[in-house]
Amino acid sequence: MNRFARRCVSYLLCLGLVVALRVFSLSSVSSLPVYSQNISPLTTEIRGVWLTNVASGVLFVPWGINRAINQLSALNFNTIYPVVWNRGHTFYKSAVAKMTTGSDTQPFLNFMHGGQDVLAKIVTLSKKKDLRVIPWFEYGFMTPHYSQLARRYPDWLTIGQEGIKSTQDAPPEEIGNVLVSKLAWLNPLHPQVQEFIQGLILEVVRDYDVDGIQLDDHFGMPVQFGYDRFTIELYQKEHQGKIPPTDPFNSEWMRWRADKITDFMAEIYQAVKAVKPKVKISLSPNPQAFAYKYYLQDWENWVKKGLVNELILQVYRNDKKSFIAQLEQPSIKLAQSLIPVGIGISTGTVRNPVKMAQIREQVQVVRDRNFDGISFFYWESLWGYIVPESPQQRRKAFFDLFNAKTVRLLKPKKL
Repeated sequence: MNRFARRCVSYLLCLGLVVALRVFSLSSVSSLPVYSQNISPLTTEIRGVWLTNVASGVLFVPWGINRAINQLSALNFNTIYPVVWNRGHTFYKSAVAKMTTGSDTQPFLNFMHGGQDVLAKIVTLSKKKDLRVIPWFEYGFMTPHYSQLARRYPDWLTIGQEGIKSTQDAPPEEIGNVLVSKLAWLNPLHPQVQEFIQGLILEVVRDYDVDGIQLDDHFGMPVQFGYDRFTIELYQKEHQGKIPPTDPFNSEWMRWRADKITDFMAEIYQAVKAVKPKVKISLSPNPQAFAYKYYLQDWENWVKKGLVNELILQVYRNDKKSFIAQLEQPSIKLAQSLIPVGIGISTGTVRNPVKMAQIREQVQVVRDRNFDGISFFYWESLWGYIVPESPQQRRKAFFDLFNAKTVRLLKPKKL
């Protein structure tokens, strides 16, 4: 059995386990109790959650999507960010992906839903429950080395310097050997890559009744990348034949690459607005200093340029002081003055379950600082099988947090 086949078998076994656990979880949960609603003023607070395919069966179990949307609506959530781009596959019926990779949707998802378009289902069910749907292009420019995308278009990939897999200055858990060895990275400066990614985004905007699209921390380039032939030649063309600095943290070299990514972001914004002017461009990045230094993602500049309509900052911290410190950065305060800004809060993972007390405390910290809302990562750890408390306790706790209906349309900031 070759390496690719082994990966497929391993993936299916893991996914089967997740689905089995999810089925057990769903079958053991009774219908939602009827909680008493407080009669309180309507709020424009963002109350969101990310729906992912990683360590979660919600998108694969045939009835999982229906139950998720019903539960979220009953507990007064108002926004879902469903994954539509992950590991080289789309999670909707994509003509662009079909033409480029030979597959129009993630194969196992397609099998489990009998060929039904999952995004269309999510949109239809969500609209009935008055939930915003903002499809999430989770993987951005990342793709596995074994993906059809990487195999068919090796010249689309950017690389580090030969023999260098990480940098001394880069944190290994975020951007070192694991990232470089397991994932390839599409070159965000390459025109054919830009055409492909923009094609996926415009396809979703054009073909589905969505409220927006969301990019995240993977919409950039690891700082040690950019030493591929295309990028080097482009740099030389604009620098009198000079080659890029060998130090990936060279300030001018970082700025040049970051500005090219910003230019592409501007193209996406203009293209989306040309198709549907009211569709929001949402972004869920890491804090600005980290995003720029390690991923060349200058999102503060994007906000200043008016290229982002909604910001959901990922602040996955267990320590309260560290959590608060990220909310008080100048870049966040600037964004708050211009656009709706919410905070991404971790509700836990398989390896790091989070107690409800911490979630409740962090929500209050966010509200005390007048942010526009919260989004939780991720669905499975709201009240699924991996949580520390019982599902019933968790659902009641979230209802208490959100015990007021919300106004569907968020009011834009005054510029």
